[in-house]
Amino acid sequence: MYLEFTLMPTYQYICNECEHAFEAVQAFSDEPLTTCPECGKSIRKIYSNVGIVFKGSGFYKTDSQKTTNPAPTSAQQVLRQRQLNLSN
Repeated sequence: MYLEFTLMPTYQYICNECEHAFEAVQAFSDEPLTTCPECGKSIRKIYSNVGIVFKGSGFYKTDSQKTTNPAPTSAQQVLRQRQLNLSN
C-alpha cells in the first residue's frame, strides 16, 4: 500500500447567506473559493489563531537576564564567597 502525503494548508470558509461552515485543502497558489457548496451564495474565509511552540534557549524573558551573583567556578572562589557571606 502506498500513501502519498501532500503538504497543503486547510482553509476554513463560511457562507454569508446560510452560514454553512466547511474546510477545503488548497495549495497556496490556488484561488480562494467563492461559492457555497450548499446554497451557491458567496462565502468568506475564516482566519483563526495558530499554535506556535518555541523550543531552545533565547525565547523566554529569563534566558537573557544577567545574573547578579554568578556561580563560583573554583574551590577557592567558593571559599571566598562563603567568607564574604559570613562577614556580611
